[in-house]
Amino acid sequence: MTDAQHAELKAAIDQIVAESGVTANRSLIRKILSTGIHLGEDDTSRLNLKIASAALAEMRDAFRLFQPYADVPKVTVFGSARTQQDDPLYDQARSVAEVLAQRGWMVVTGAGPGIMQAAAEGAGEKMALGVSIRLPFEEKPNAVVAKDTQSVEMKYFFTRKLMLVKESTGFICLPGGFGTLDEMFELLTLQQTGKAEPMPIVLLDEPGGTFWAGLERFVVESLIPAGVISPHDFDRVLVTDSAEEAVAEVTGFWRNYDSLRWIDDLLVLRLKNRPTDAEVERLNEEFAPIIAEGRIELVDAHAVEVSDNDVVDLPRLALHLRQREVGGLYRLIDAINALDSAR
Repeated sequence: MTDAQHAELKAAIDQIVAESGVTANRSLIRKILSTGIHLGEDDTSRLNLKIASAALAEMRDAFRLFQPYADVPKVTVFGSARTQQDDPLYDQARSVAEVLAQRGWMVVTGAGPGIMQAAAEGAGEKMALGVSIRLPFEEKPNAVVAKDTQSVEMKYFFTRKLMLVKESTGFICLPGGFGTLDEMFELLTLQQTGKAEPMPIVLLDEPGGTFWAGLERFVVESLIPAGVISPHDFDRVLVTDSAEEAVAEVTGFWRNYDSLRWIDDLLVLRLKNRPTDAEVERLNEEFAPIIAEGRIELVDAHAVEVSDNDVVDLPRLALHLRQREVGGLYRLIDAINALDSAR
């Protein structure tokens, strides 16, 4: 395509966007349309075009499902589709979802049977959201979600996993098979690599259960000694057999900590309550090993944050975090949540 043809295409796309009535985020809409045209220019195969088209359509459907609840906190519950109703794990999932729903949290599941059904039952129709997957066997939208319109169906696992992770600010994993373990390890990978912001992750077992204890033992005895993960990478995970502890971990994570933002190599943590100078000093003493240089400082909103109107009214702590100190960051957040100024 010549430069003149590119200019004509850009003008045509601009006209389509203008005539569509779209007023917000026009540059991104233009980019999406332009990418579709370029896929055609690249002589992309029909199969690949079907994948791209279906994925975009599925994401649109999911965005529309979640949009009305953007301001409601959500927790995603993972677990086996094969768990039976007489299994103690079923009661555990239902119980933890019920308590979280009572505290104003919506419960997101894969909209299938087993643990997903239990969590949806506990949350109730108005507080349950489902993201199901089309499979040739085993999984259909569960009864609680299917009664209402609060669900969306996906063809691809990768779009489904995106929505199960993207919209939630807390995660509870109950025992399950390959699918559950895949979801759990993806969560850990996203957080370890910094591709997802810190979130509470709970591995919840039945009372007296040892399923997740076996995983923790494998991490301590095999992964850490092998040097393939950092010694404190598992610190961001709570392993418990208590529904009450699971609820406390999910809700308590957001007690004082609000969010973070990277500004070049500076990590800015936004808090709900302003810490005292003495508290900042104690944080510096306790967390000196995770600081690459300088100190933890109480700061005002950065110019970039002000420009983006990014929660500029909240107090902030800034620091230079050592690489691969994900576990240390979680311990710092825990300490921020435990400050007297947060009470």
